[in-house]
Parts: sequence; structure tokens; C-alpha cells
Amino acid sequence: MASNAKLFIFLISIFICISHTTAANPLFRSTSESRRHLLLTPSPSQSPSPLAVILYNLGFQDLSNASLNANISTINFPLTIFAPTDSSLLTCPSCSLPLLLQEHSVLGLYSFHFLRNLAFGTKIETLAPTRCLTITPSRINNSSRSVFVNGVEITKPDIYNSGFIIVHGIQGYMAHLSPISCRIESMTTLSFPFIPPPTAAFAATRLMLKDVMAHLRTGGYSIVALAMRVKYPELADLKSMTIFAIDDLSIFDGGNGHEYVANLGFHIVPNRLLMASELVKLPHDTELLTMDRGEKLVVTTAGGNVPLVPMRINYVKVNNLDLVYNNRIVIHGLSTPFPRIRRHQNDGTQEFQDIMGTVI
Repeated sequence: MASNAKLFIFLISIFICISHTTAANPLFRSTSESRRHLLLTPSPSQSPSPLAVILYNLGFQDLSNASLNANISTINFPLTIFAPTDSSLLTCPSCSLPLLLQEHSVLGLYSFHFLRNLAFGTKIETLAPTRCLTITPSRINNSSRSVFVNGVEITKPDIYNSGFIIVHGIQGYMAHLSPISCRIESMTTLSFPFIPPPTAAFAATRLMLKDVMAHLRTGGYSIVALAMRVKYPELADLKSMTIFAIDDLSIFDGGNGHEYVANLGFHIVPNRLLMASELVKLPHDTELLTMDRGEKLVVTTAGGNVPLVPMRINYVKVNNLDLVYNNRIVIHGLSTPFPRIRRHQNDGTQEFQDIMGTVI
């Protein structure tokens, strides 16, 4: 009996010794601790991106690791991620996690409140070419109604929102999106026919166009968004652009909607990003090339004046500067379309004349 007690004490001593050795020795780290160590102290050849750290801190360890290979860690655009939990990813063991992350990432900021008010079946194109997510809010008309992304419920809305990145947690069955997921059009679709991008710059402009058009549609400029949709192939070729837009109310009240849509190119300055800070510094008589070949806009009243003398281009007041913008596109608001004017020599002086020949 005494020998059994001594043996028991001996075994307990060995167990305690091993436990202390495991805790003190980095070779005996737990799996989760090792993964955290590898993520936060990476090799010199691969450092964690801010996105990887954000996802890891939110509990999406697998997506955090996948983001390093998903080609989205260095994107400098506003981004919304519908992040599947690690347990949801187990439902698709054959899925490529980097591709799955791209398929659940969309350009722009889509808060839960915004998603809840989208039309049923709205499509949003993802960072994966030709793949679209379908947003289906529940039909319960109250503030607590659910939102589903490709049939998977958003269970943790707005768990991260920095004003540049939004993350929603989703829980459910995972699968890759279909290559034809963007072809089933609906009235509220935000998807576009896929055009193979020849350069990374083309792809960036394409994504930023979608972002701007989505904001215009929900901000009272749906006619402008529609006109941009018609000219989308031409706009996608531009490196940057400045667009002068008219709100829906002004178009309907003034009855000049057809004129504006037909002459959208005359309201676009291609390959120039004229933010408000630069636009108001343009001196009087500055000419701006437009997408209409041979046609120019002219600064008729320089900016930086007193409020009673606002900046005017082609004699039209620019009344809403920097309405919508990103790194390549800026929208400024107008109350009426630009008239077409041209320089006219009269006794050695320069005058402006509208397209009908009347001297202004």
C-alpha cells in the first residue's frame, strides 16, 4: 500500500514537471497560439496586412490567413466584407479560401441599415470577376428584419466599421459563386457585363465607377447614374474623370432631363480629377476639355469669391462641390445643364456665344 502511494506521488510529480516545461517552452505552444504568433510576427517576406489583422481580431482566423493570398490586402478603396465564420467554412472543404474571400468582398461601404433597405434580389458585383452576390432582405417591415447574402444570413451586422472597411459576420452553408451569377438581371442590379481588364488600372476604374453609381442612385441622382451606365464602356477606359451632375428633382422640374442625358459627355472632363480644392483655384477663362470631341467648358466666374458670387462654368453655378468622390472620380452638382458656348471675335474683343448664336 505504501509502495502504491509512493508510485502515485511520483507520477503526480512527473505530470507537474511536464506541465511547467510545456508552459515555459515555446516548442509546446498550442495550435491557436502558434497561429497567432505566426500572424503577428511574420517572416520578412510576408508581413500581415491591416485587413488580415482586422479579420483575425474579429475571430475570422481562416479568412485572415486567406487575405494574404487573396490580392485584396493592399486595396486602397472602401470595402465591405461578408465574412463567413470558421465553422461555416468547414461546410465547403474543397473551397479555395482566397477566392471565397474575394467572392464575399464588394467595393463600397454597405452598412446593415443600407442593405436592409435594398430591393429584394439586388445584385452587387464582387472583387471576383463575373461573380455577384444577391442581397435579399426579409419582407418583415420593421427595424429588426434580417438580411441574407446568397441565402446566408448576416448574423453579426456591422461588427467592424472604420469608415473605410465594413465587416458583417455571416453564418451558414458556403459554396463558390456561379460564373453566371451576374447574368440574372433585376431592376436594381449593380452588376455589369464582364469585360476582361487589360490592366490593373482598368479594373480599379471599373470598380470605382460602380461605387460612384451606387451612391448616386441612392442619393437622388438616379438619372445621372443611368446616363453613366449607358456610357459605361467609354468611362471605363478613362484613368480619372470629373463629372458635373444634375439631381433628379431639378431634371424633372426643369424638363431638361433628355438634354442632359444626351449630352452627358459634355459634362465630363476626362482624365482629370478636379476636386473642389483645385477646381475653385482655376482662373477665369480657363478651358476644360470634355468627352465631346472639340467641345470645351469655360470657367466664366472663378471660384474663391464671396458667397454672393459663386463659381460658374459656362455661366452655370456649381452649387454642390465634391458631391461624391473617390481616388479616380469626383462628382460636382449643378442646377441646370451647361449651355454650349463658343468664343466669338467681335471688333477685336472676345465674347461668348451660345450654340444658337445669341451673344451672352
